[in-house]
Amino acid sequence: MHTHRSAAARAPRALIAVMVLVISTGACTAPAPSPTAGPTPSPLPTPTPIPTPLYSNAPDAALAALIPPTVAGQPVVVPAVTEFALTPGDIGGVYGDLGLRFRALQVAFVQKPRLSLFAVHMSPPEATTAELEPYLAAAGEYIGISGLHLGAWTLQTIGGRRVWVRPGDAAMVRGTTLYTWATGGYLFLMLGVSEEQNLAMLAALPGEAVPTPTPAPSLSPGPGGSQPGSPSPS
Repeated sequence: MHTHRSAAARAPRALIAVMVLVISTGACTAPAPSPTAGPTPSPLPTPTPIPTPLYSNAPDAALAALIPPTVAGQPVVVPAVTEFALTPGDIGGVYGDLGLRFRALQVAFVQKPRLSLFAVHMSPPEATTAELEPYLAAAGEYIGISGLHLGAWTLQTIGGRRVWVRPGDAAMVRGTTLYTWATGGYLFLMLGVSEEQNLAMLAALPGEAVPTPTPAPSLSPGPGGSQPGSPSPS
């Protein structure tokens, strides 16, 4: 007959056996593999910045230096950029996508006879005078034309340069003429009431030269003085 003492004596042996089994089982269990890092994702390409209008106007000495001190004997006023509130973005809105590249603006004027000039320095690429055509109506309205018709502008050659020209309308001083052109990274918008003074300012500022036509090749005389391809005398 088993006693409580003998059962109690067997209990530690059973407990030890269970502990040994647990320890040995744990020792044989392989450690869980650590997660391996996957391939490092490539960085996304940085998008190219989109041009935006510039609503600040830093001094541009090279731009201001293009404007002559006098035209037709009259002094030209070239105020510092701190003396006028316009910025490249203001006039750039007139010239659409081209205006997004405007980086500096200089104004100038003659008091009498009245002449006003807006000169702009652009970021590359350079614009040509022909590229200004879609913006002529807005340019005219910007400097005072009302009820403007695009057909009133004409592309002319003045002093060997290409320039868009149109007369003023009834809302402007009699005799006013408008001009706009582009060349060498610069764009100009001008209006004045004196033709002599206007032409003097045009001649003093950079302009887009009219392309020189390529001369046709001359035909040199063939043997016997006849032109190539001409019938020989019988």
